[in-house]
Amino acid sequence: MQPLADIGINLTDKRFQPDLDDVLSRAAAAGVRWQLITGTDVASSRAALALAQAHENLFCTAGLHPHQAREFTPSLLGDLEALAGHEKVRAIGETGLDFNRDFSPRPIQETAFAAQLELAATLQRPVFLHQRDAHERFLPILKDYRAALPDAVVHCFTGSRRELFDYLDLDCHIGITGWLCDERRGGELRQLVHNIPSDRLLVETDGPYLLPRDLPGKPPVRGRNEPALLPWIVRQLAACRDEAPETVAQATYENSCRVFSVSILPA
Repeated sequence: MQPLADIGINLTDKRFQPDLDDVLSRAAAAGVRWQLITGTDVASSRAALALAQAHENLFCTAGLHPHQAREFTPSLLGDLEALAGHEKVRAIGETGLDFNRDFSPRPIQETAFAAQLELAATLQRPVFLHQRDAHERFLPILKDYRAALPDAVVHCFTGSRRELFDYLDLDCHIGITGWLCDERRGGELRQLVHNIPSDRLLVETDGPYLLPRDLPGKPPVRGRNEPALLPWIVRQLAACRDEAPETVAQATYENSCRVFSVSILPA
């Protein structure tokens, strides 16, 4: 079985609490060798770190999501810096801009985004990025820091051709989720993914969100996405790229290990 890495999973979400051990067991049985738990504020980043410390094959990020950017303070940035000092924290984020829902004022989102990019550059950590309906502001802010960053991952990419090539021009990695499997919204993405160079490609579930709509059969828990379903996303991605699933699996796993400095773990 070709190993996989789920580089975007919200394991601290309450929907995983009742059966977390089963979720992890199913992931391992499906070939998911390791997972990166997403931190979206200080509390969730601390919870992600605690969970990662309890399991050898779990790692995490530490960051402030644009939805929570209204919480940003210099003190909060210090908390993220302290979290990033832990060995299990492999990236700064989830950070970026979200002008779709505007849960936080846009100027505050931009301030929090730039501050986290600067922190990542100082600490020499990759960034785990979020962008929705904000490309015109997101791109120039990222450009200001990209040369100083060791790596950048555009998480859950669902954008346009122009956005994709803008990110590739900045040497970003691109995370693909089950959005690809949504017949209502994923058509443009399915047409674009063949343009992503194999050494820039990553896969993620973003569970419990984005359950693949074309999944054959029922998921383990109704309406919930989880890491054990990552092989299906890989299969659909491979079909869109006219490649063998094993080819996509190998490339994305090796890329994930490189970007997040994870040793290739034994089965």
